[in-house]
Amino acid sequence: MTQILAKLASVGPKNEDLARYYALISQVFEVRRHIDLMQWLQGDVQYYLPHEILVAAWGDFHLGLVHYDIVSSIPGVRSENAESEVIAPLLTSLFDRWIAQDRRPFSLKVSERGFAWDNVATPGPIGDAMRTMRSSLIHGINDQRGRHDCLYVLFSTQTQRHRNERTALKFMLPYIDNALRQVELLPRQYVAENTATADIPGTSPDAEVSVLSEREAGIMKWVAMGKTNGEIGSILDVSTFTVKNHMQRIFKKLDVLNRAQAVSAFSNSKQDA
Repeated sequence: MTQILAKLASVGPKNEDLARYYALISQVFEVRRHIDLMQWLQGDVQYYLPHEILVAAWGDFHLGLVHYDIVSSIPGVRSENAESEVIAPLLTSLFDRWIAQDRRPFSLKVSERGFAWDNVATPGPIGDAMRTMRSSLIHGINDQRGRHDCLYVLFSTQTQRHRNERTALKFMLPYIDNALRQVELLPRQYVAENTATADIPGTSPDAEVSVLSEREAGIMKWVAMGKTNGEIGSILDVSTFTVKNHMQRIFKKLDVLNRAQAVSAFSNSKQDA
């Protein structure tokens, strides 16, 4: 811990007061509501990681099943105001880049490809705010126990980032992640809702179904054997897109975030039966 504090102290201003850091970390345990999280992020966190908008995402990025949360003090820049079909491609592309860079933190400027979603075509307060952003800082966390990844994107109006902010984010992210996990989910924090049920006869997004259908149970048997969506589609003679829609519905019924959790829940339900 002492080495981490010393390292973190070196990435901030020269006259860094470690008492500020101790106070900052202790405040994490007081975060309970969304407003607490925002106030914490806009407080001393700004000393190490200046930003105006934080986008947090977690789930199965490969399937497009991703929860997200937008935290900002800018009026109207809220999770419920984000269009999932617009923000989902951004999160997926940034996640892929993070993986390609060996899961290391990286930064992007407004002029660089992949900096943000198409803010020109995005109306409302989020689009207006994004047009003022000039840089972003990206890093993630691989959750081996939960079997899903988390991605964090910090947008700033500052064009030039401090050369050691990526190191600061590396040390700070576990605390940011912990603070977020203490806050209850808000409505509309699910990116990839099932928007194409036409290929799935007899299903409705609003249907309250607690048991997997015969087709869904059949798909889960192949998933448990390690088959991909494409392979399952070939076996069942349906499109990969249809299989993906089935998987989205299965995840919602089983209340899980990824394939590994779905297999575990499916296996347990069979044993209980």
